[in-house]
Amino acid sequence: MAKIFLDTNYFIDFAERNKTNLLEKLEGNKLYISIFSVLVLAYVYKYKIPNNKIKILTRKISLTPLNKTVLELAFDGPIDDLEDNIQLLSAAKNDCDIFLTNDKKILKMKFFGKVKIVSEL
Repeated sequence: MAKIFLDTNYFIDFAERNKTNLLEKLEGNKLYISIFSVLVLAYVYKYKIPNNKIKILTRKISLTPLNKTVLELAFDGPIDDLEDNIQLLSAAKNDCDIFLTNDKKILKMKFFGKVKIVSEL
């Protein structure tokens, strides 16, 4: 069982784009997302609160906190996109094995610390 961090784009696939094969591939692993990803999902898809769908999703996936330390570290990189830095740091701080993303800029890194960056398992 691997600890897998879902970048925001993967989390949105999981939540809204009906990627059933994604669920099958990830089954048996421990999944993580940043709380920030939940905010992005709710904003982009205009979720009205209260919302049972978002409650169910966040019960299935471990949430990593967004705090002052993560934010301040994200201001310094490793890349020039704050949201991406928050995601990468959240994965590293939670000792995730794999970072799943479709972001080409992040994929070029291949690793962030011990976290392997891939687009699919």
